[in-house]
Formats: sequence, structure tokens, C-alpha cells
Amino acid sequence: MATQSVRQRPREESGGAAAAAPARSEREKKVLMAKKGLKTLGVAVAAPMVLTLGALFLHGGGGGAPAGARWRPPVWAFRMGSLSSAFLMGLAAWLVWAEGGFRRQPAAPPLYVAELLLSLAWGPLVLRAGAVRTGMAVCAALLAALLGCSRAFRRCNPIAGDLVKPCLAWACFLAIFNYKLL
Repeated sequence: MATQSVRQRPREESGGAAAAAPARSEREKKVLMAKKGLKTLGVAVAAPMVLTLGALFLHGGGGGAPAGARWRPPVWAFRMGSLSSAFLMGLAAWLVWAEGGFRRQPAAPPLYVAELLLSLAWGPLVLRAGAVRTGMAVCAALLAALLGCSRAFRRCNPIAGDLVKPCLAWACFLAIFNYKLL
């Protein structure tokens, strides 16, 4: 029964491994948290933008509009709109994630992923393949996903909900453009 008499050794006040690592001040802790926050912000914003850039380069932009279109916006307008939307949605999602909103709003992550996938699918469908009717359905689903994201994000962070509004405007523009192609 020697194990019953074994006790933990008390920490030594001077010397030893505990004294070798100095206690961090509050300022150092805040700097470390800020650095971690910047890293996660970079990932949250860069990931959707890289996916969007990949989709743009894979389908080549499609020349701006199908051949039967009366009005052809420049290709750079579609690219800038898509990249801006991806940036704003990544920033909004990070704001919600930073406040723990993805745990409090379980519908937010699937809505965000659906929005990302639908926004990546619209360009190749309409601009490259010419599937205008399918593109209209994708636009409708994209608008629904963005409205759901806006509501879920607003519950966690009102600024994140406001960041979704320009993305909604972009999706409305895509829907109007797509409707004109019918």
C-alpha cells in the first residue's frame, strides 16, 4: 500500500521548469490572439476567393455572355462581381465563426456552403455551357441561400448580416441577366 502514501510533489518557487517559462502578460496574450485571428481571417477570406478564381480560370469566363444575348457586359464585370461576393461572404462567415455563431446557428454552415457551391456553378453553367434555364434555377437557389445566410448571420453578428446584402444585389443582377437570356 505504498501508493496511498505517495503524494504529488509541491512546485518549487525558485528554479525548475516552472520558473524557466515566465508568465505571459495580458498584452502578450492579446497579441497572440490577434495573430491567431488574422490567420483564421486570411483562411476564411482566401479559401472562397481561391475557389472562385479557380472556377473563373477553369471555365475561362465564357466571353461575358452567350452568343444570343442582346447585351454583353464585359467579362471583367462578372469576374469582379464574383470575387467581391466571395470576399464579402468569406468575411461575413468569419465574423460569425469568430463569435461562435456556427455552433449557435446550426443552419448557417450548410447555407454558406450551398451559397458558395451555387455561386461557383452559375458561371460555367450559363456563360460556358449556355444552360440558361438551369442557370435560372441556380440563381433562385442562390438567392434563397443568401437570404438564409443573411438571417442566420444577422442573429449572430449584425455586421455580418449587412455584408451579405451586396452579395444579394449581385445575385439579383445575375438573375436579371439570366432572365434576359431566356
